[in-house]
Amino acid sequence: MIKKSTILHLRIPFSLYLLPFFCFAASQATHPNLWYLLLSAIIIHLIFYPSANAFNSYYDKDEGSIGGLENPPPVDKEVLYVSYIFEFASLVLAFLIGWRFAVMILIINLMFKAYSHPWIRLKKYPWIGLLTVAIFQGGHTYMMSYMAINDASFDLLLESSVIIPAMLCTVLLLGSYPMTQIYQHEEDGRRGDLTISRRLGVRGTFIWTGIIYALGISGFVAYLTSYYSFLISMALLICLSPTLIYFIKWFLR
Repeated sequence: MIKKSTILHLRIPFSLYLLPFFCFAASQATHPNLWYLLLSAIIIHLIFYPSANAFNSYYDKDEGSIGGLENPPPVDKEVLYVSYIFEFASLVLAFLIGWRFAVMILIINLMFKAYSHPWIRLKKYPWIGLLTVAIFQGGHTYMMSYMAINDASFDLLLESSVIIPAMLCTVLLLGSYPMTQIYQHEEDGRRGDLTISRRLGVRGTFIWTGIIYALGISGFVAYLTSYYSFLISMALLICLSPTLIYFIKWFLR
């Protein structure tokens, strides 16, 4: 039996926070395959991301708050072994959709390994670490989701209708990801990880997020207006307004 502490380190609820990029890809699908849509959602958000979370937890060994866990329990080898099992399962199941999707899963898996593993540890470099997360949790996740849902080839990923929204997803992560590092400054400092949030400071992180997020949302408004309609872009702004209000109240505190 898997221990409760190991299950907690999979941080499955935290993985679901990234569902908006998958849902965005699904909303843009031209020829969606409903079976592939459901299977890819399970693979990405219930199997792959939990494996990456557990892998990161094992090598970080955080004692304070991390994404999805306010009080993370101590880690042991079981956390690492379970992360490998989930990783293997995500690759095997990805082949049910196609080898192209499996390649995309393999690529993002290797990048997250490089982000967390002490041999490379991209996390300790502020800009490289930020770009790694933004590109692969943002644009790459959008593209591999779009590929799976449409059963598409790599050629389709080069079209502007796919590249533009993928880039916008990356920009949103460039803005929002540093906010998840604000409460980890002390522990990151003990490990020698100079994250972008530590480099910017708490106030600087808020300012960075506000500027980059504004650019990203402006890009989404332009994209939706150009490809769909002005009313849809306004609907996006209305739906995002609670997030903006919360962000401003947090910043003022």
